[in-house]
Amino acid sequence: MVTVKDVSDYINTFAPYETQCEWDNCGLLIGDRDKEVNKIGFALDLTEETLDAAVKNNADLIITHHPVIFKAQKTYLKGNIAFDTALKGISVISAHTCYDCADGGVNDVLCEILGIRNTVGIPSESCSVPMARIGNINEMSSLDFAEFVSKSLKTPCRVVDCGGTVKRVAVCGGAGAEFLSDAVRMGADAYVTGEMDHHELLFSREKGITTVLAGHFETENPSILFLKNRICEKFTEIEGVILGQSNPVKYIF
Repeated sequence: MVTVKDVSDYINTFAPYETQCEWDNCGLLIGDRDKEVNKIGFALDLTEETLDAAVKNNADLIITHHPVIFKAQKTYLKGNIAFDTALKGISVISAHTCYDCADGGVNDVLCEILGIRNTVGIPSESCSVPMARIGNINEMSSLDFAEFVSKSLKTPCRVVDCGGTVKRVAVCGGAGAEFLSDAVRMGADAYVTGEMDHHELLFSREKGITTVLAGHFETENPSILFLKNRICEKFTEIEGVILGQSNPVKYIF
C-alpha cells in the first residue's frame, strides 16, 4: 500500500522541501498522511477546474506546482478551494520552488524543450540552491531565437530585442526577474522567463541582454508531465492523470 506520506517523502528526495525559498510553502498542505493512494492528479494549480477533474477521475491525491495555501489566511470557509478539497477527502502536495531548483525540475525541463546544452545552475543570493539555468544553443539571431522559443512552447512571446546573435541562454520558468542580473553576470546573450515588470525590461535593454517573455503558465506547465512520469515510475501500482488546466491568459490580436 502506498500512502500520501510515501509520495510526499519521495518528492522530498529529488526536490527537497528545505530548498524552497523562505517565502514559499511546499509539502503536504491538505489531507491525511496515512491515507492510501491509488490515483494521483497532477496540475500546475489547484483550481475549481482541476479539482473537478480530480473528482471525476477519483483521485486520492493532487500534486501541484503552485501552493494551494500560499499567503496566511484567518478563515477557510465554503468556496475556498483548500476547504472544498479537504471536504472531498483529497490530499494535496505542492512542490513549488523546490521543484524549480530540482535536477529534472521546471527549469531543466525548460532547457530540454529549448535544446539548451551543457547547462549549469546560476548561483544567486535569492535562493540557497541555484534555480535559474544557463547553457548553450546553436548560434542564431536574437529575433530568430525569440521565434524559436515561441514555436517550441507553442505560445506568442514578447521580446526585448537587443540585436546581435544568441548562443548562451539563461532560463527561469514563471516570474524570473530576480535572476536577470545573475544571467547578465554569467554572460548570457538572452534570458527566457515567463513574465517581468516594465522597469526590469528596461534594465535588460540597458544591459544588452535579449529577453523573451513566454508566459508564466507556458514556461512552467510542461514540467507537470515530467513530474507525473517520475512519480509513476517510482510507484508503478499508482495511476497518474494530468488534470486538464486551461491557461488563465487569453491572447487577442
